[in-house]
Amino acid sequence: MFGGRGIDAGMTDPNPSALLMFPTTIGIYRLKNEGLIEALEDAIWMLEDGDEAGAAWCEQQGYDGYTSYASLDDLPARATAFAELQEELDQFVSAFAEKLYWDLSSQQLVLDSLWVNILAPGAAHSSHIHPNSVVSGTAYIDLPDAAGAIKFEDPRLDKMMAAPPVKSDTPNAHQRFYTRNPEAGDVLLWESWLRHEVMPNRSEDPRLSISFNYGLESQR
Repeated sequence: MFGGRGIDAGMTDPNPSALLMFPTTIGIYRLKNEGLIEALEDAIWMLEDGDEAGAAWCEQQGYDGYTSYASLDDLPARATAFAELQEELDQFVSAFAEKLYWDLSSQQLVLDSLWVNILAPGAAHSSHIHPNSVVSGTAYIDLPDAAGAIKFEDPRLDKMMAAPPVKSDTPNAHQRFYTRNPEAGDVLLWESWLRHEVMPNRSEDPRLSISFNYGLESQR
């Protein structure tokens, strides 16, 4: 073991210049049409009421609630509310790509999947990523108090080895995890490789949201 004096965390930095490199960006937007939230809520319950294949898949997979993820792939054609949502999402994703400085001169980001989620009281969604996509996100439709925050994980976490924990008042950019409690009408965007999870729904009511993926398509 090396001897000598240890580093004092309170010492003045002898070289105060520093670069913040390789940031992880999360886009935070809000639906412009407030009336769309109620229309989307009605559309979600309409799907849940008639989607027998989706209900069967949820039962087989142990999904506590309902999702159209594995059963319906044409939501914008099924209800005007979903088509209007797509129009707003297209704008948000375009703005998000600008924030990431992506060069999309020869390609465009297109919606390739859109699905609804009804998370029952007590249910959660375990940590995961969205393979084969570029941008993913969620539009929040009905979130009762304590309905479950979304938690993002630093993508470098498995490479930190013996790194010390960070202080409780550390800025978001240096935290190991970022947890956010969205509100109805919020839309969050992230790059699809970013690992995230939905914390348990501690309310007595279901948590309603609509998730989506965007992929790249060559410009014609």
